[in-house]
Amino acid sequence: MNTKQRTTAVGVFRDHNEADRAVAELKKAGFRDDQIGVVGRDWRNHPSTEKADDSLAGEGALAGAVAGAGLGGLVGLGVLAGVIPVIGPAIAAGTLGVILTNAAGGAAIAGLVGALVGLGLPEEDAKYYENEFKSGRYIVTVKTEDRYDEAQAILHRCGGYDRISAANTASTATAQPMEGRSAAHAATTSQGQRMEVREEELQAHKHPVQAGEVRVHKEVITEHKTLDVPVKREEVVIERHAVSGQPSSHSDFRANEELRIPVMEEQVNVEKKAVVKEEVTVGKRQVQETQQVGGTVRKEEVHVEEQGDVKVRGKKK
Repeated sequence: MNTKQRTTAVGVFRDHNEADRAVAELKKAGFRDDQIGVVGRDWRNHPSTEKADDSLAGEGALAGAVAGAGLGGLVGLGVLAGVIPVIGPAIAAGTLGVILTNAAGGAAIAGLVGALVGLGLPEEDAKYYENEFKSGRYIVTVKTEDRYDEAQAILHRCGGYDRISAANTASTATAQPMEGRSAAHAATTSQGQRMEVREEELQAHKHPVQAGEVRVHKEVITEHKTLDVPVKREEVVIERHAVSGQPSSHSDFRANEELRIPVMEEQVNVEKKAVVKEEVTVGKRQVQETQQVGGTVRKEEVHVEEQGDVKVRGKKK
């Protein structure tokens, strides 16, 4: 079937931690609870059989039990557990939980195959996923509407595979010589034990803090200034000229005779007025710089110890 026509994405996961992480990533990407479905074998190995008809146990009580077992991302989807006809002891959530509950109630659905066919999968694909489920895998489905490629990419990124990708991986492994197969290919074809190797990573988070404050204010300063101003003034000039023998126009003497001559000069008056000499603009800008931060992190390393005559492939030198 052409992927453009697919409306349901499917991911197969080897353990419930991977399935839980996939559901959390799907919800983070905006997929709703009613679009997501999950089913897997009840790894607790003690299915709820309190009722005589083997019906599903109460959702509220089981949600707490499932959360304690590590499926935190599935709680809220409507987690159910119990002995489901044809399937047996199982954990189910979301759309698959609803469909399988109907099956338990007597609906004409032939177990997981019928539920998957009801979601729009071809019967051949549905049988493949039921076999994976019976082998202990966890099946996550997403009703994608028009977001099939995005949902399938999230499932693959979280460690899931579908029938097509599994077939491609198997054909690649078959084409390689046994000596040249990688550890990843060997893991997909064998039921060996798994060990997670973890290490801590540094993550930097930024938040703004006040580093200081700048205050801009004015103050008045008094200082003495002088100006050179050119001014005019009048001076009296007295000139004496000798006169010889000319008769006077007055015959008598005037003891108190005087001449009054006004003498003018320019006087400077000083006045003050305020003028704008400069303008100050205050603002902020962001500058980019790099700060180096560090911390102590831990990581796990795998050490292989050999006893006796054994051969180990993939061991680091």
